[in-house]
Amino acid sequence: MRIAIAGGTGWTGRRVAAALRARGDEPVVLARSAGVDLITGEGLDRKLDGVEAVIDVSNITTTRAKAAVSFFETATAQLLAAGRRAGVAHHVALSIVGVDRVGLGYYRGKRRQEELVLEGPVPGTVLRATQFHEFAAQMLDRRGPVVIAPKMLSQPVALTEVAGQLAALAHGRPMGMAPELAGPEEHLWMQDMVRRLARVRHERRPVIRLAMPGKVGKGLAGGDLLPTGPGPRGTVTFDAWLATQRPDAAESADQA
Repeated sequence: MRIAIAGGTGWTGRRVAAALRARGDEPVVLARSAGVDLITGEGLDRKLDGVEAVIDVSNITTTRAKAAVSFFETATAQLLAAGRRAGVAHHVALSIVGVDRVGLGYYRGKRRQEELVLEGPVPGTVLRATQFHEFAAQMLDRRGPVVIAPKMLSQPVALTEVAGQLAALAHGRPMGMAPELAGPEEHLWMQDMVRRLARVRHERRPVIRLAMPGKVGKGLAGGDLLPTGPGPRGTVTFDAWLATQRPDAAESADQA
């Protein structure tokens, strides 16, 4: 199949492209570096020519609701309209477990994205996934004298397994809300995950746990980002992922 990936150059998009290639598919990257602007729609019609499905893992880095809603609303509308014109048969979007239970500004944008996909002109599927193992790395990569990690309960999943599930869904029939995807280990604290990664990387900055105020903080610490029903579960534990983050593991991979 010829499958387009919105946000195909990002952390998730690159892994989705690899998962598609492993299945024998032809990934088509939708990104500015490929001549596509998801906000204006420039380049979409050309890139979607002959595409059978779209996987949307596009993203914006913001905590503000207004910015998040504006981005996801505009980009999703552009993708769906161009997909309808091109005859795309299936639109798959990645979302977050608990996005409807925690009042973060960013999550409002993701909820709007979900609404558009489920009500849109192209048959759609929304996959909610828990936090990735790689989320710990994103926090550790931020500059500053200390590392801030939210007080958050998680059931983390490997990004490669999320990518594989998205690729599999793109091959199936549109199903609206798909069963939630989570990792194999329940109730891991995000700050502990970040500290474990810091030790592996020999990172000496202190990791500070930040408890968010109000209902948001209670939701994050109380398990509102955990799955509430059955669904696919990954097999890669956080320890197994950590083993790939050791400096010697990276050197071995480079030499292979």
